[in-house]
Amino acid sequence: MSNTQHLKDLTVQVRRDILRMVHKVNSGHPGGSLGCAEFFVTLYNEIMDRNEGFDMDGIGEDLFFLSNGHISPVYYSVLARSGYFPVDELNTFRLINSRLQGHPTTHEGLEGVRIASGSLGQGMSVAIGAAQAKKLNNDDHLVYSLHGDGELQEGQNWEAIMYASAKKVDNLIATVDLNGKQIDGATDDVLAMGDVKAKFEAFDWVVVEIKEGNDIDAILKGMAEAKSLTGQGKPVCVLLETMMGNGVDFMMHTHAWHGKAPNDEQLASALEQNPETLGDY
Repeated sequence: MSNTQHLKDLTVQVRRDILRMVHKVNSGHPGGSLGCAEFFVTLYNEIMDRNEGFDMDGIGEDLFFLSNGHISPVYYSVLARSGYFPVDELNTFRLINSRLQGHPTTHEGLEGVRIASGSLGQGMSVAIGAAQAKKLNNDDHLVYSLHGDGELQEGQNWEAIMYASAKKVDNLIATVDLNGKQIDGATDDVLAMGDVKAKFEAFDWVVVEIKEGNDIDAILKGMAEAKSLTGQGKPVCVLLETMMGNGVDFMMHTHAWHGKAPNDEQLASALEQNPETLGDY
């Protein structure tokens, strides 16, 4: 089996995890999680340089920060299937006293999670701070982050984006999930952001576009390009064009599944579209 095929099989299994987790507790955010499944799988299995084991300092390895924390189902699934904690712990998603809360938290010591997130607009600032700490520690590893496109409507992002270029934080690759949807509708209808690429470039960032953000080969190519642009005095932004609800026909092309769980019949249909590949938890 080629490694690309393994990544595709893992993506399908991650979709199953997302759907089953959200259905079990009738709560959570499947749309954006499904849309970012290929990105997370590729990031953790091919792109990032990760240490064995986990510690909060993260010295000597690449770091990742999830800013749009509501897509925790895909985060938890990929962390578990990357060896950070047992896969069967996914059964505890959103339950009382679980480590797998609706938005990632740190007080329970969940391996792989370095910040609590979900208060939108804050992850960019954290990622920049971590990237600067890498420089202070003479650690040449990179910091990766993920942000929603609707999240960019939060003003704190733009202060941080301005700061990163002014301070030449060139060991940061910040990815924006451009799915054009948020909880209340299309991003253009809620608060249009215009040309996001032009905005980042105006703030003196280097921008890489991945037009097929649900294609693993395109992600591998685009992220390799982004990595090659680090260390040149400018932060790097990746614009990842994805489909919310990707892989489940009735969840695609709509914002309706941003934060809604499938019922029994819908779950069965969604799982039928994504046959088990690597084993359910």
